[in-house]
Amino acid sequence: MEKASEFLKQFLGKTVENSPSAFMNWLNPVMVAVQPESLTFQYTVRKEMTNPFGILHGGVTAAMIDDAIGATFISMGEPYYHITVNLAVDYFASAREGDIITATSTVIKKGKQIVNAQCEIWNEDHTKLIARGYTNLIKTEIK
Repeated sequence: MEKASEFLKQFLGKTVENSPSAFMNWLNPVMVAVQPESLTFQYTVRKEMTNPFGILHGGVTAAMIDDAIGATFISMGEPYYHITVNLAVDYFASAREGDIITATSTVIKKGKQIVNAQCEIWNEDHTKLIARGYTNLIKTEIK
């Protein structure tokens, strides 16, 4: 795990551009923190991420949560892919085009086959919780 975390630290402050997830590349986050079993990304809400009301689309919010949690497995040095079994998202506040938001993922419990994790999305000054998602992921045989 330590080796994987150290690898990721070289990307601190940089935009994620070469993720194996094409969707993460589209989300265009900046990696701002790498800790054991936790990553933090910063996003700028773009027009194409908003709904007709001009606020961050709930589906994009859920995708940020899912991708941030998935990327956390890289920091853990997991040799096998894990896939999402379920994802529950609670929405608390909105974000608008141009807003800077952060998503922090955390592994809650890691079993042999199932991992439970969460991700919180906050506004830039960390005074407003925008959303919190919980997920279970299952280990695959894919390396």
